[in-house]
Amino acid sequence: MAQAGKGKLNYRCPRCFMRDIDIDMFYDDSTKLYYCLRCCFTGTEEEVLALNEQIKEKYGRLRQRVISFGEDNEPPVFAPHIPGQQ
Repeated sequence: MAQAGKGKLNYRCPRCFMRDIDIDMFYDDSTKLYYCLRCCFTGTEEEVLALNEQIKEKYGRLRQRVISFGEDNEPPVFAPHIPGQQ
């Protein structure tokens, strides 16, 4: 097996990152695939980017707080979190 190295960018493994494990993926030049040593995920750059976009939904509002949940069928109201305030 060829010696693998990190790719142009350090992509996180989407499967591991969904389970809150921060693992960088490796890139194989011969197959043009990214792969994870921990969970055996392999995929192209497009697949990795698409799965990482889905994960952003989990952490998308990390620095925002719910101000009001609203009435039925109304979306919640968010405001930016200011450290030191409740």
